Amino acid sequence: MALVAVVDGVVGASVGLLPLVSLGPAFAGLVGTWVRTAVIGALAVAVVCALGVVDGLFSERRGFAAIGAVVGVTVAGVIAAVTRQRREAELANVRSIAEVAQRVLLRPVPRSAGHLRAAVSYTSAVAEARIGGDLYEVVASPAGVRVIIGDVQGKGLEAVETAAVVLGAFREAAYDEKTLEGVGERVQRAADRTVSGEKFVTALMAEISPENGTTLLNFGHPPPMVVSPDGSVVFPEPPAYALPLGLGIPRSEPPVPFEVSFQPGDQLLLYTDGVTEARDPAGTFYPLGQRAWLLSEADPQSALEALRADLILHTRGPLHDDAAMLLLRYREPAEPAEGGAHRADADDTDITSDAPDASGPAAAEDPRDDGPRQTTP
Repeated sequence: MALVAVVDGVVGASVGLLPLVSLGPAFAGLVGTWVRTAVIGALAVAVVCALGVVDGLFSERRGFAAIGAVVGVTVAGVIAAVTRQRREAELANVRSIAEVAQRVLLRPVPRSAGHLRAAVSYTSAVAEARIGGDLYEVVASPAGVRVIIGDVQGKGLEAVETAAVVLGAFREAAYDEKTLEGVGERVQRAADRTVSGEKFVTALMAEISPENGTTLLNFGHPPPMVVSPDGSVVFPEPPAYALPLGLGIPRSEPPVPFEVSFQPGDQLLLYTDGVTEARDPAGTFYPLGQRAWLLSEADPQSALEALRADLILHTRGPLHDDAAMLLLRYREPAEPAEGGAHRADADDTDITSDAPDASGPAAAEDPRDDGPRQTTP
């Protein structure tokens, strides 16, 4: 408005710049409150009146037309500002409710569970969301530490609902069932009852016991990565992959559990395919095996954050799929154990999260073949 007033004072009334004063309340309605818009509109009317008197425009219709234009734009700007503020308030309420729902679904993973230390990283592909279709949980049960990581086919609210069903069934079964096979059957039945359409869930379950070793149960999920102290990397494959959860197809044989070597000093990384299927601009998959040396940090959460940062750097942009990672290490003998079952405090737990844009091309090859199994820092 000040610029219009200066230009009008220089060039005179012949150019007819007074209606441009209405740009002030117009822009104020886009970004400011309705009160601010009304105040700027009042100032704009005052500027038009002053310039109209100086230019002698009130002796004809031009001056009144300019005032009418400014008043009309101001009223429209106030209405737009009120509508925008209401929508912003509604969106803030929805986000706060979603935040509570997300915390209920994906509870913070404890830094230590039983004889293990744990760290988790979750990057949602849905803009401004902390969770999507990936799921994880760590439960300290009488049989040992039981873990699940999974990936729901699809995105959006349906994927979140499916993840809630699977997590709820796992959290209950992990305490009650004596064997990992029993846990898998309970989760499988729950998923088959509730998952509809073409949805399904790939999942990897693990039971880690100091006495009985480490047992895995794979429902069509990418194999975990075991990193030895010398830097060697192994991706243990199951003897036979079971069908994903939720297909509702009768299974002739139950899933076959299998043991893997996971000893003190080793690291066990469970992840979803959003990690290994992340591509750079040239279409190259993320070489997870070659990046295992990034997990050399003493703190598990710091190590996982370094791996996550490298993943984002590899894609040079937003991820096209949700990416969850769960890192497990044996707790040092001097470290105190957390008593009881699954307990976590948000102040003692770090969960990294980001929210790039969603959806991208699916992988057509095994991304773990991009690099050697043996890596060194």
